Parts: sequence; structure tokens; C-alpha cells
Amino acid sequence: MTVISDHAPDPSTGFTRKTTEPEAPAPTVNPLAGNPGVVGVPTVIAGAVGLGLVNIGALPGGATSATLAILSTCTAVGLLITTAWAAALGQNASASLFAVFFGFYASYAALALGLSHGWFGTSAVSVTDAQAAWLWCWLMTIVMVTLVTLRLPSSFTLLLGLVDVALALLLAGTMTGATILIRVGGAVVFAFVAVSVYLYADLMLTETGGRGLPLGRPLITR
Repeated sequence: MTVISDHAPDPSTGFTRKTTEPEAPAPTVNPLAGNPGVVGVPTVIAGAVGLGLVNIGALPGGATSATLAILSTCTAVGLLITTAWAAALGQNASASLFAVFFGFYASYAALALGLSHGWFGTSAVSVTDAQAAWLWCWLMTIVMVTLVTLRLPSSFTLLLGLVDVALALLLAGTMTGATILIRVGGAVVFAFVAVSVYLYADLMLTETGGRGLPLGRPLITR
């Protein structure tokens, strides 16, 4: 686009000339805005409630299919959208955290569906080993994430720490066959849900113009 400007009369003709000058290009505006957590946190909560109910034994028989439906649709899709949204805004730390939770929930749904339908060629006697392998992978991953995010407010460290404890209990219960450990792990999942609800309340209070809730001092400030 160009703009028209007037100049002094041309001495050779006596007429005023109008010339065109190039206009500076408009800055690129990111069409995305806002806080991706408004989508990610509630979908995490929904999936965690389902997992907690399964692990404490509150869902009899085939009722666990309802949890898989939530995890493979609401939670997985919501976290995928949230991860892409955060990355588009340049919120790389948030995108990483949401991507980890997306992988956790989506892989759980895939594992449960695959083992129950024989998709992976896992024999009945190897199901426990497959579950233990999955738990080992995610326990190590979440512990790593916990350690590298100690500069975040301490409420996030508490959140991730509860995931670590829950996974450790579930792994121990799976490997030893101790149902009580699995149920205690399920109870810890509900503690994780409680912290997630607190974080979501802080998020929504802030997004609606109110004062947020205290999130705690980071354990590492340097």
C-alpha cells in the first residue's frame, strides 16, 4: 500500500507534484491469545478423576470403559489443543508440561484398549509386565519433569510430586500384586485432583478479572 504526499512546487514547471511513498508493512499479529490452561487444566482433572476411581476399585467390571472414553477423547484431545496453543504463543514451558500430560493420558488409553483387545500381541501372562513397563516409563519421566521445574511456584511442584508418589505406589502394587498399594495410589490421585482444582480456581479468578490465589514460592529462585 502507498500513501500520497504533497511536495514543494517543481521549479522547472511551477506545479506541485504528488508522489507516492511506500508504507511500512504492518507488524504480524498472532491470531492466538489468552491462556491455554483454561482448556488443559479441566481436561486433566476429568481424566484424573476417572483414573482415581479405577485405582481405588470404585468402578465395577466394565464400568471402566467410561474412563477410557473420557481419556481418549476429552482429555487427550483437550491436551493436544492446549499443547499446540501454548506452543503457538511461545509458552514453551507450559507446552512441554501439557505435552507430557497428553502423552501420559493418551498412552494409558492406548495401553488399556490394546491390552483388553489383544492389539499388541501381549499374552495374558505378560499383561502385568506390560503395565509395569508403562508405569516405569512414566514414573521416570514425571520425576524428571518435577526436578527440572523447581523454579515454578511450589504448588506446581506439589502437583507433580503427587503424580510421582501415585505412580510409585501403583508400580509397587502392580509388581507385587498388593491391591492395597494400588488403592492408596488411587487416593493420592485424588490429592492431585484437589491441587489441580486449586490451580484451576486461580486461573479462572485471574481470567475473569479477580485476584488469583497464592501459588507458593518456588523451591529454586536462581
